Amino acid sequence: MSGSTTGARDDHGSEGAGRGTADRGTADRGSAGRTATGGGAASGWTVFAGVMMIFGGAMAIFEGIAAIAEDDLFVSTRNYVFQFSLTGWGWIHLILGIVVVVAGFAVFSGALWARGVGVVLAGLLALANFMWLPYYPFWSLILIAINVFVIWALCAGPQKGVRA
Repeated sequence: MSGSTTGARDDHGSEGAGRGTADRGTADRGSAGRTATGGGAASGWTVFAGVMMIFGGAMAIFEGIAAIAEDDLFVSTRNYVFQFSLTGWGWIHLILGIVVVVAGFAVFSGALWARGVGVVLAGLLALANFMWLPYYPFWSLILIAINVFVIWALCAGPQKGVRA
């Protein structure tokens, strides 16, 4: 009888140990899941927004370099509401593009501040491309659309309710 009692205790002890191990494994998986979707790493639309910010910022850098280097490369409309120097717009696009690329890399961290900064910078870049319409209309419309998608993706953020 003492053998059965000891055996029962051993079984109970092994079940308890098994449950403790299983519970700890579940807790570890749960905390890893929270890290992946919460604040530790970017996922889903946040990654999309980061990639599009880097792309849009790089295109703004190229626009800026082209406007600074060759003033006669772009054709401007005379009777447009906003009259600015093309070289001045080149410097604005260059600086704003560099800042957007850096912010795009920061968005990959998944930090809330990076998403907020990304929304503000994507809005500024969309506004700059709107004012850039008379110089390069088709490309400006494409970059405005990309920046609108970036703002939407950053505001959508990580989806906490989705489980794998």
